[in-house]
Amino acid sequence: MERIYRYPINFWRRLGPGLITGAADDDPSGIATYSQVGAQFGYSIGWTMLFSYPLMVAIQEISARIGRTTCLGLAGNLRRYYPMFILRGMVALLLIANTINLGADLGAMGASLNLVIGGSPHLWAVVFGVICVLAQMLFDYRHYVTKLKWLTLSLFAYVGVVLIVNMPWGEVVEGLFLPRIHLDATYLAAIVAVFGTTISPYMFFWQSTQEVEDIIAVPGTQALLLTPELAARENKRIRFDTMVGMGFSNIIALFIILTAAATLHAHGVTDIETSSQAALALRPIAGDLAFFVFAIGIIGTGLLAVPILAASSAYALGEALQWPIGLGRHPREAKAFYGTLVGATLLGAVINFTNIDPIKALYWAAIINGIVAVPLMFVMMHMSTSPKIMGPLVIPRGLKYFGWLATIVMTVVVIAMFATL
Repeated sequence: MERIYRYPINFWRRLGPGLITGAADDDPSGIATYSQVGAQFGYSIGWTMLFSYPLMVAIQEISARIGRTTCLGLAGNLRRYYPMFILRGMVALLLIANTINLGADLGAMGASLNLVIGGSPHLWAVVFGVICVLAQMLFDYRHYVTKLKWLTLSLFAYVGVVLIVNMPWGEVVEGLFLPRIHLDATYLAAIVAVFGTTISPYMFFWQSTQEVEDIIAVPGTQALLLTPELAARENKRIRFDTMVGMGFSNIIALFIILTAAATLHAHGVTDIETSSQAALALRPIAGDLAFFVFAIGIIGTGLLAVPILAASSAYALGEALQWPIGLGRHPREAKAFYGTLVGATLLGAVINFTNIDPIKALYWAAIINGIVAVPLMFVMMHMSTSPKIMGPLVIPRGLKYFGWLATIVMTVVVIAMFATL
């Protein structure tokens, strides 16, 4: 009995950066994308979640291994081993894309709370931004990570929505395993949007730096380059954590697609641009309960994703400029790091008060993410297979094959994105 009781506790403790990264991938901007493709194409787009899963696991595991092995995040390794123009270009584009995403996510959270209780959506966006900043500055790192892990449970709101609506499971299975793929520009653009949302550069930076933070947070822990005897155990943990996290991410994304397919697509609603618009469109079709759960889920996922978007920017810039960095440090010890975090979040909130079209802004953020993702993935593959960087702990052959496959797929996706502009 004690062993059975302890199993779920041990399971939960083994999860960390991979789970949080995967959950943050389903941010309000991602919800908007998944709602749009579900509303437009119904169940026939569900296969993308199965196809992208092993690619996500591979590239995220590689980023985590780089961090755990070298005790440097991606930007730190870029600064140490690669030409400066590569580092500067990637970090600059990442900051721009993340700030736009922050604005869109905070705006979606504000709009969702406005739908539920009223008030100014712009004011709520600022309030959420302040809450996210204060949480990162006031909580101890270990407690903060624990709270992020618990926030991942907010994504189960979308499981609840699927259970509320009437779901034709035969069509769901057909869309997963026997999809009707259309080789037209609109369908290809939807696939590009899904992959661009699912595999994002900020996730690479975040997961690698969180492995570094875990090394620093536990006294006596060192980079695997210095303790190679622990590599097998740690890499096994990283793989388990990443597989669970990315699986969780794609299951929730699939449920969002299914919700939109079963309600919006089934009733001829095919044009959804924001997550809050998706929630509002659900109300007359699926009822108040589905609307409420969907809207609250947007807020919960935003509270998880906004800090990670802001922190990944601060980590990347801090490593590039060799600042003292880390959520494990007190703000007085890492003023520039926390200043970047605060500035990115508040700038994202301010975007909602401008005349910038949030849909067009997200569109350009997706393009920038694509421009960053492909060269960054090529560099990550070089890092992870380089004995100069990884020592004897270069990634194994199977992981290397899947990593290159993910890189090739993303290259094709980005080329297709530009072809369908």
